Amino acid sequence: MPKGGWQEFSSDASLQRPAAAASEPLPKAQQVVRVQPTRGGKGGKTVTVIRGLELDGAGFKALLKKLKTRIGSGGTAKDGVIELQGDQVDLALELLASEGYRPKRAGG
Repeated sequence: MPKGGWQEFSSDASLQRPAAAASEPLPKAQQVVRVQPTRGGKGGKTVTVIRGLELDGAGFKALLKKLKTRIGSGGTAKDGVIELQGDQVDLALELLASEGYRPKRAGG
């Protein structure tokens, strides 16, 4: 075999991801959602971060509204991440589990 004879990644088509996998979001029961308290870049205030949700913009807004109403604090959804004010990990885990997701505690 001549040097550099690998064919697996030689064309642009072989480097592309399959389009069918990206177009359909996973069902709620198969989504692994990470819930983590963090203080980085928030001026020392604790913020609960929820990652791993595969939702559209309207879905993020609806879930954020449910979380904020249940927890009784403020929050925002940006760049596919939900941030809730305060250390609300336990309440967020409970609500996400009741919504049908598979939430996991991450970090501290």
